[in-house]
Amino acid sequence: MKAIDNKVTGYKGIEVPYTVVLTEDYTKKLAIFLPGAGYTAKSPLFHFAEEIFLNENYDVLRVNYQYTDKAYNDFTMKELSEAIVHDVRLVISEALKGRNYQEFYLIGKSLGTIAMSAEMRRSEFSEAKAIWVTPLLNQQEVLNTMVNSKNPAQCYIGDKDRYYSPGAFELLKTNPNLESTLLPDINHRLDCENDPLKSIDALKQIIAGIKNF
Repeated sequence: MKAIDNKVTGYKGIEVPYTVVLTEDYTKKLAIFLPGAGYTAKSPLFHFAEEIFLNENYDVLRVNYQYTDKAYNDFTMKELSEAIVHDVRLVISEALKGRNYQEFYLIGKSLGTIAMSAEMRRSEFSEAKAIWVTPLLNQQEVLNTMVNSKNPAQCYIGDKDRYYSPGAFELLKTNPNLESTLLPDINHRLDCENDPLKSIDALKQIIAGIKNF
């Protein structure tokens, strides 16, 4: 396999890097990683998920946006949401050029779930599988997409996550296509404060769930 680094000129002219990891054989399967602002595509969740997909002969697209960079310091949350939707659309369009992918997984965490909710409307992803990790349930567009989507999907969120709410989680459970998992004592960083073993267990549960999905 080989990793190819590239970039697009994104929102307000700021460059957005991305990496495509190609399997040795030409494949029609692609897994798209949309990480959080500080929880990058090299973090444990995405590192182990990538191994799973590569072993199943999927190419992997890592969108390596850098919204913690000083170029975004003055952005409001509204501008940041507009930026990620715009930038991810550009990167995915570039990655799909000249390829005939037929099967897709989209894996988004935190801020990445804003872009994911927009991308799920793309015609290419009408049958894609979606994995929502610590989604921003306070964003109406994210919540609406998760509740109403007909795509096979999983959701993982901790009850100590600042974006978790019992009401929103109950709404998620009304979607028969979405398997929602509540992680006890786990926060937005996928950590259990003062109990690293519990943090590891939560990560293991998510990775096992992705592998079986």
